[in-house]
Amino acid sequence: MEKKIEIKLCIGTLCYVMGGAELQLIQEDLPLEFRDKVKIVTSTCLNHCYKHKDKKPPFVEVNGELIAGANSIKIINHIKQKYSDVL
Repeated sequence: MEKKIEIKLCIGTLCYVMGGAELQLIQEDLPLEFRDKVKIVTSTCLNHCYKHKDKKPPFVEVNGELIAGANSIKIINHIKQKYSDVL
C-alpha cells in the first residue's frame, strides 16, 4: 500500500468561520488523479493561531507543512508543486 498525502484541516472555531467550513469539501475540488492519493483528516485545533500570530486562518497542514490562509486552490497548488513526483 502506497503512502497517501495527508491533508489535515483545522476545524476549530476561528478557522471554521474564516473559511475552514468550505475546506471540508476539498475532496470535490481535487483533480481526479489526486483523489486516491490523498487522505483528508480534520482536527479540532492545530494550534497555529497561537504559534503564528502573523499568519491568518484557516490553517491546513499537508504532510505536516503549514498552509496559512488556506483555500482549495492553495492546497492543490502546494500538492502539485511538492508532490508531483508521486502523483
